Amino acid sequence: MIDDSIVTRVARLSRLELSAEEIAQFRAQLGEILAYIQTLNTLNLDGAPPAAEARPAADVLRDDVVRPSLDQKDALANAPAVEDGYFVVPPVIAEE
Repeated sequence: MIDDSIVTRVARLSRLELSAEEIAQFRAQLGEILAYIQTLNTLNLDGAPPAAEARPAADVLRDDVVRPSLDQKDALANAPAVEDGYFVVPPVIAEE
């Protein structure tokens, strides 16, 4: 059963701030999703071949060819922020 603590935890992991109304709404929606998944578990799949991929895999890899890369100036040319020859990005992992 989905409760508010699960919705709150998922929201925190997703970096979302939810109101009490949104928590209730998402609790109901997640419950419906899980109930639907349970109905899939009741399907009789005897004799159905396993499907690892929707379509057959083909060799989509190209040959490795050594070629020159961009120089640092060209690589950083369109960066929104640069410092000491590096891209500047906002932190994505914060201490909790």
